[in-house]
Amino acid sequence: MIIFLYGPDSFRSKEKLNEIVLGYKKVHKSGLNFVYFDAKEKKFEDLQNIFKVAGMFAEKKLVILKNLFANKKFQEEFAKDLKDLESTKDIIIIYEEDKVDERLKIFKDLKKSFDSAQDRSVKCQEFEFLDGLNLKKWLSVELAKSNAKIEPMAENLLLNFVGNDLWQLRNEVIKLSSFKAGKVVTAEDVKLLVKPKIDSDIFRTIEALAQKNKKLALSLIYKHIENGDHPLYLLSMIAYQFRTLLILKESGGKKTGLHPFVVQKTLPLCNKFTFAELKNIYQKIFEIDIDIKTGKIDAELAIDMLVAQI
Repeated sequence: MIIFLYGPDSFRSKEKLNEIVLGYKKVHKSGLNFVYFDAKEKKFEDLQNIFKVAGMFAEKKLVILKNLFANKKFQEEFAKDLKDLESTKDIIIIYEEDKVDERLKIFKDLKKSFDSAQDRSVKCQEFEFLDGLNLKKWLSVELAKSNAKIEPMAENLLLNFVGNDLWQLRNEVIKLSSFKAGKVVTAEDVKLLVKPKIDSDIFRTIEALAQKNKKLALSLIYKHIENGDHPLYLLSMIAYQFRTLLILKESGGKKTGLHPFVVQKTLPLCNKFTFAELKNIYQKIFEIDIDIKTGKIDAELAIDMLVAQI
């Protein structure tokens, strides 16, 4: 059997991997037939040799195969032997911690085997970044695990600060729940303890827009999309930055209620826009967001149009 785990959300893919490994170890307690195998460092024949050696106690083997997509020769040899590997009684988990190149033959072969396997001898699971309601649901579960309660405003602020980085989100939940010790987490607690994660490419995108360099701005946006970021997530990040710029422009950077790190990072961009320009851009973002969510326009096309109009 082959299980293929991949996608940009390494937190959830690692969680799934750990779940499978834990389930295996509960049944096969010796642990002698559990192997981590790095395709970057070894040859395909080394993988074959693992299955040729008779396992002790007649246990089913579990092999975690990492970096298959980083070794072209290994991929080719693996693809040639794919039918035999998927029919083995042993388990091979192909584990890729990032987005994979779906144009590669090995990816297409694995997906084809998954689609055609009647006995589910090949299983594939992609882990995209969570967004919107799914991200909020995930956060609610993590808060419950830590017995933490949070105000709605504080929850929204936390998601704005951290985004869909589940590794950081979990750490922040643990930190906030320890700090409050059973009390409700407030927006002030989030501002005090959580350092906002500001995407440097989003900043570069806004700087490019300020300089009327639309080609660079679109290039940076497409880079995000190619890396697996959903267009709606990008739009929300751009909206957050322009909302912050509006607040800073109107207040002159004083008594904004924003995190000091956000003020320090964002204030220099204020001089590149007039208040009227910022207000107009933010209104356009609001209108485009509604059009996307009501199905009036494709998300990627909407972002293209937004850049063209700024």
